[in-house]
Amino acid sequence: MNDKKFLFEKDKVSHALMIMALPAIASQLITLIYNIADTWFVGRAGNPYMIGACSLVLPIFMITIVISNIFGAGGGTLIARLIGSGNDEEASKVSAACVWMSVGSGLFFSVLCLIFMTPMLEALGASDNLIEYCKQYMFFVVIIGGVPAIFSNTVSSMLRSIGLSSKASIGLAMGGILNILLDPLFMFVILPDGYEVMGAAIATMLSNVAASVYFVVVYARACKNTILKLAIRNRYPSAKSFKSIFGVGIPAAMGVLLFDICNMIINNLSASHGDIELAAIGIVLKAERLPLNIGIGICMGMVPLIAYCYASGDRERMDSFFRFGRGVGLVIGVISVVLYSIFAPVIIEFFIDEPNTVAFGTQFLRARCLATPLMFLCFTMVHFTQAIGRGRESFWLAIIRQVIFNIPILFLFDSLFGMTGIVWTQVVADLLTVIVSYIIYFRVRKREGWPFGI
Repeated sequence: MNDKKFLFEKDKVSHALMIMALPAIASQLITLIYNIADTWFVGRAGNPYMIGACSLVLPIFMITIVISNIFGAGGGTLIARLIGSGNDEEASKVSAACVWMSVGSGLFFSVLCLIFMTPMLEALGASDNLIEYCKQYMFFVVIIGGVPAIFSNTVSSMLRSIGLSSKASIGLAMGGILNILLDPLFMFVILPDGYEVMGAAIATMLSNVAASVYFVVVYARACKNTILKLAIRNRYPSAKSFKSIFGVGIPAAMGVLLFDICNMIINNLSASHGDIELAAIGIVLKAERLPLNIGIGICMGMVPLIAYCYASGDRERMDSFFRFGRGVGLVIGVISVVLYSIFAPVIIEFFIDEPNTVAFGTQFLRARCLATPLMFLCFTMVHFTQAIGRGRESFWLAIIRQVIFNIPILFLFDSLFGMTGIVWTQVVADLLTVIVSYIIYFRVRKREGWPFGI
């Protein structure tokens, strides 16, 4: 860790954030590409029901991100704070405990999905046209590939917490690239026509397994010369550390879970308007992720830096990281709004050339892209509170965004305006959330005794 202290303590703010954020952004983009690749390759079959099935299963797969966030975000931010305060021994114990707890939780989730697969899919609104495709995708991506995905994301957070952002990102990127290569092989060469969804699912599963093998090797090597550890050997974190892991990790997971539930509701409400509308919104929900994943990458790079500076007492440097990262993200958000508005038809046609799906998707994307800068402001606030160990505020930010605003407005707008209301919900909900987020942010600063600043 000593060779990384310059990055955390002395390096120029813009350069340090670039070193931490660029690999995270790259891995986020490649992860997005391989998620989009499934939709794109499935779209080559020209069957909107196949695309609808992939979209319907995605929220279930996102539960793996929820689980990895509990131990990745909760443990990773704690490790950075412990290192910043000079408690390397406790940081080692936390790293080992988080890795094993994530694997155990992943196994439990996979078993539940195997037992309750059909009821879960039916509850999400899978029609007779979609159910078999959904089962194919869910079995390989979630039931078999869930544990490797959880392990990879948790370990990547551990590596990032000590400044090894590039190693963390290489593993996630490798899985994404492999998936892109395997998709057409399994979909159009190995498996017969009609099994494109299964082919995409097998490719994703194998990619996640390969990434997890990489992380086993990298993490084992890191255990030899960093504070990270894998063996427990009766060396458990303190009760205070466990409280901090779950105090930050559960709110972080809650944010992803509620986002996931919101997407489930969008899919369910959209399915009531027709399978074509469901396919269109499924494409939009993936296409809009490009700038959002960049924003998440910035936040992922920013969190360990903020956490370290907070624990070491360097408030000025902490604020500099936060403000610089937020500024870069907002610029990206505004540029994205302009580009999406102009190129919406081209983007939808990239996935599928079915005229009705393209028409709906263009309309939906132009509406939802307006929320991009607002979403990024929400993300930065949540990650800032996680970094400084403010689990309660992080929890309430997630609750306010989804439970107080987004989900109720979804049902209200759907009843009033139909599908148009569904796609406009995000802008309204995030505008209200940003206002509340800044009120909470200023209250946190006041309680900490920090200067009142934006």
